[in-house]
Amino acid sequence: MGATLDKLDSKLDSKLDSKAARQSIETDLLLGTADLPIRQAVLKPFVQPEVVRLEIAPRETRSEVSEQSRMLDELRHRHDLECPHCTSARTHTQTVFGEGNPNADIFFVGEAPGETEDRVGRPFVGRAGQKLDEMIRSIGLRREDCYIANVLKSRPPENRIPLPIEIQRCGPYLEQQLLIVNPKVIVTLGGPATKLLLKVETGITKLRGIWAEWAPQAQSQRASIALMPTYHPAYLLRNYTLQTRQEVWSDLKAVAQFLAQSTSQSV
Repeated sequence: MGATLDKLDSKLDSKLDSKAARQSIETDLLLGTADLPIRQAVLKPFVQPEVVRLEIAPRETRSEVSEQSRMLDELRHRHDLECPHCTSARTHTQTVFGEGNPNADIFFVGEAPGETEDRVGRPFVGRAGQKLDEMIRSIGLRREDCYIANVLKSRPPENRIPLPIEIQRCGPYLEQQLLIVNPKVIVTLGGPATKLLLKVETGITKLRGIWAEWAPQAQSQRASIALMPTYHPAYLLRNYTLQTRQEVWSDLKAVAQFLAQSTSQSV
């Protein structure tokens, strides 16, 4: 990447801020949008400099974070004992509950573990997970800054899309995870996660990029949480076109800007 950036630097207009342009090009290379014309990438960068590196301020004390960790551990244990779907399913090796910062500002939600996740016991560690890691890094965060989970905690047969009955039985545990972590923003990856949390049947291609809100159950006094639907990393890998990459980056940039604004307001 260094040699490529050196060549691109020589093309920068002297009136442009070289650091901002470099950050834009690095993001283009990371997400695979580097095949845009160089002049377009420089003059109309996808990234605003202030959004590239987010400084996430801690929202809770250490004791409160420990309490959230304890609650997540208890929920994991209860899920593995009681989940109507996962305790009756027979095609998985182990459940994949979720992982990450229990006090995360951003919560990524996928649909179900795949073959690699089922073997390792962690969410998003296969090829789609590597792409998700790139997506996270593109907005200046690390995987450990986020919380990552799936609608289903066990792998469906042949990695098929989760069935409505499976989502109905396992989905409530995801909603409890969200209540415990209480992030500032939820990013749903693909149709099943988006449909579950928004209670809609609209396809992801019509929902992605449009801000929505996830509202907890009526009996909860918790405020709603901002939600951004986008494509699942696996879909991005299958449809690796300039259009899909630009659409995903547009969604991520909106999330980064939202977090940057919310962080500055809380300081």
